[in-house]
Order: sequence, then structure tokens, then C-alpha cells
Amino acid sequence: MAVARKRQVSLIDTLYYHCISRCVRRAFLCGKDKVTGQSFEHRRKWVEDKLFTLSRVFSIDVCAYAIMSNHSHLVLFVDVEQAKSWSTAQVLTRWHQLFKGTLLTQQYIRGDELTKPLQTIVEQTADIYRQRLTDISWFMRVLNEDIARKANHEDNCTGCFWEGRFKSQALLDEAAVIACMAYVDLNPVRAGIATIPEKSEYTSIKQRIKAAIKGNQPSQLLKFTGNEHKHKSKGLNFIISDYIELIDATGRCIRADKSGYIEQSQPAILTRLNISAENWLTLTTQFSKRFHGAVGHADVLSDFCQHQELRRRTTVGACNKLLA
Repeated sequence: MAVARKRQVSLIDTLYYHCISRCVRRAFLCGKDKVTGQSFEHRRKWVEDKLFTLSRVFSIDVCAYAIMSNHSHLVLFVDVEQAKSWSTAQVLTRWHQLFKGTLLTQQYIRGDELTKPLQTIVEQTADIYRQRLTDISWFMRVLNEDIARKANHEDNCTGCFWEGRFKSQALLDEAAVIACMAYVDLNPVRAGIATIPEKSEYTSIKQRIKAAIKGNQPSQLLKFTGNEHKHKSKGLNFIISDYIELIDATGRCIRADKSGYIEQSQPAILTRLNISAENWLTLTTQFSKRFHGAVGHADVLSDFCQHQELRRRTTVGACNKLLA
């Protein structure tokens, strides 16, 4: 039985979420149809471009992404504090990039003089839009609807392109976030469509490696701030070079022609998170299979279930085993 979306998202517990969207009717998001020989590779660019556009409009940052042949993986960060700092005009300007808004909001943005009662209505409307601009469901809705329309037009058909609901998982602590990001970044390597992470097209890890070569971080992705900035609310509290080293080592381990181990000198991130190399390989190859709900250590998982009024901690066994 499907769990209501509001019971899967709890911003008081975590701002990080893993979202998966899958195609239906044997439809291709990207890739090549072996039956007809038709290529849909150009659709990867559709998804990537739309994803980056929305991250600039919404108060939601992209931590990791991988666009596969019939599904997409996203790890998102909801920046609630940023949305709170926006003025009414900023909220409306952002919303109007996606939708027309109302007659009053359009008049407000044009600078038309409004009476006080009408200004109050505009401010109330802006508060609704502000909330939507931090809502993962709205983010995924706008992303998926746009891609579905383009794909249906190209396929000359109607009907559902995506499954009825996207899957979302709450990532409750640093271990869950970094494990899920690695799982997403290594999707193409695991699927055999890329030999090494830096050659995996339309993934966040390729963007990060490409920027790191020049000593930068990609502007369209949530930045790694390093351990020394962990007091800050925004940013991934790891060193970017450590993460890339970890992904590279893991990617080489899970290739079919490799023996499948990480060297004894364990990467710094695993040491800090106290995750064994064996458990790490399981996390990065079986994350979606092992976890079917919120992910995190037992204490934060208990808090999440309590706040969401969930009777069962369905993944507590796997969390205790793999994140310990």
C-alpha cells in the first residue's frame, strides 16, 4: 500500500531526499530501443537542462543525479532558509518563470498600484508559492510533466509516460546522504554503460570531476564545503577530493572485471563515517533494494517515524547493519 507523500517528507527531520522516477509502457526516457533501433539519447539532455533550470527557480539544490535509460535518480536538498529570506517580489518573479500566477500577482510585478486589501491577497498568494518552491512534489511534478509532454509529442502518442508516483526516500544523516549520492553517481557503472565514473554521461559525478580538474565545483550542484564548515546549514560537509576518490575507488571495485575490494587504506569519508568497506560496497550497489523508506541511524530514524506517526521502522535492521 502506497504511503502518502506527506508521511515520507519531514523537513524538521531532514532536508535531503532521494527521488526516483520510472517510465511506463516500455517507454524510453533515454538510451536505444533494441527492437526498433531508435535512439532516445537526446532526451537525457532534456532532463538535465530542465533539472538545472528548476534548481535555479526552486529553493531546492541538486546533490547528485543520474539519468538512465528508463528512470532517473535525484538526491535533492531543500533550502528552507533561503526561501524564507525571499521578498514577495522575489517569490512571484520565480513563480512566474514557471506559471502565469494570478492577475493580481502580475499587476504587483508590473508595479501597478494596489489597494491595501489587494496587497494583502498578493502577499498571501506569495506565501503559498513560497511553500511550493520548497516542495519536492511540486519540483518533481514540473520536471516530469515537461519531459512527458515532449516525449509524448515525439512518440506521437498520449497517456502516461511516468509511473503514477515518483519514489522518495528521506536521508536522515550524513551516512545516508553520502551513501545514496554514491549509489546514484555509480548507476551507469553498475549498469555497465560506463567503465569509470568520469565517463558516465549525464551524471553529477562527471560534472564534479570535470570541474575539479580546473579546481572548481559545478555551480549547478550543491557544493562540498569541507569538514571545517560543518556548522553551516547549507553544503555537503565533506571534502570534494575525498568524495571523488571514494567514488573512483568504489567504481573500480564494482566493475565486472575487478575482484571487488577497497584497499586497506580506506578513503577518508568511510573512516569518518565508520562504515566498513564491505558495507560500503553493499550500500553503493544495493541501496534501493535494501532500503524502502527513510534511511539513517536508529536514533534519527526513530525520531522521523515518531514525527510522521509511522508505527513501524521498516528499514531499521538494514540501517543498523550497513550504517554501523
